[in-house]
Amino acid sequence: MPPLVVLPESLFDGEMAQPVADRAVVIRAGRIVDVTAATRAPAGPTLRAKLAAPGFIDLQINGGGGVMFNDAPGRDTLRRMAQAAQRGGTAHILPTFITAPGQAYLDAMRAVREALDAAEPGILGLHLEGPFLSPARPGIHPPEAVRPLTEADIALLCEGVGGPLLLTLAPEEASPGVIARLAAAGITIFAGHSEADHAAMARAADEGLRGGTHLFNAMSQITGREPGVVGAILDDKRLYAGIIADDVHVHPANLRLALRVMGERKLFLVTDAMATLDAPGACFVVNGKTIRQRDGRLADAEGRLAGAHLAMDEAVRNMIRFGGAGRAPALQMASTTPAELLGLGAELGRIAPGFRASMTFLDRDLRASGGLVDGLPFALNVKLA
Repeated sequence: MPPLVVLPESLFDGEMAQPVADRAVVIRAGRIVDVTAATRAPAGPTLRAKLAAPGFIDLQINGGGGVMFNDAPGRDTLRRMAQAAQRGGTAHILPTFITAPGQAYLDAMRAVREALDAAEPGILGLHLEGPFLSPARPGIHPPEAVRPLTEADIALLCEGVGGPLLLTLAPEEASPGVIARLAAAGITIFAGHSEADHAAMARAADEGLRGGTHLFNAMSQITGREPGVVGAILDDKRLYAGIIADDVHVHPANLRLALRVMGERKLFLVTDAMATLDAPGACFVVNGKTIRQRDGRLADAEGRLAGAHLAMDEAVRNMIRFGGAGRAPALQMASTTPAELLGLGAELGRIAPGFRASMTFLDRDLRASGGLVDGLPFALNVKLA
């Protein structure tokens, strides 16, 4: 079979400071086998795009296409979420299951295992956001379901899902040594919905804490004598953080501050998208509250935020517009950095020989026009010759 060839007008490979022109990306069996001059492209089916970048990776997405993962954790829901995310250029997702009663998270783990076993396109792993959070910082999560980790939970979580597993918890609610045990099992641990002080965050980082979930939101803030979770993340060079660049969750000044302090190789973009992604008229229920989208803001009747109405290409544009990022750093924040955080930096997040053929295609205004996930085209609005 002839290879698939991608011929973009410009190519950003995940590392270069500026996109380059006149390149051809040659793909066989879902892998990139060559990146060469456009004049040396082999014969075969050809995709042409304005800009090709490494496939976007969203590590926090709760729903899309009119459905929520918590409501129906199964392969059909995951497929619809992945397809909705693709409209914004996202190639891979960590579907996110938020706090639910008891061990309901097992349904999410089971659904993701099944999706990975079936090689469901775009499903990379799982993000469990809760239920092991601070009772003082539940946000929209049901407070009655927030609880401490138990030995039974640790054993179940350490069984994994067959792919990356990201767990958001409140470090101050975890017993000493627990984070180290979870990290040793390959679980990526983030702090979120947390009242931790700087000392608790430092202890957690020493045990293997890797970063923070939706920086600035649902976490203790910086004060003069207590840096809190925000200050600890900004101060500790070991830590990563996801950030929601929707001009609702985080003030532009804080976007700029976080990027200036952490840099694009530690700060990454997430959407925190809900059912309204690619279905803006959808409404849904979280914690018994009906959530609606109005003017790009998702909230209950009391005005409490409940996720974001945001696609990843929009987050990239917002990080440039409001956060002061350059094009290359903003694209890295949507692709290279989350790949490296998950330990997948040798196979995702770059366009180079040997890497998985996952790419995002964008127009000159950085609006998604389709892409590839492991060599499979999605949401294409580009020419196939």
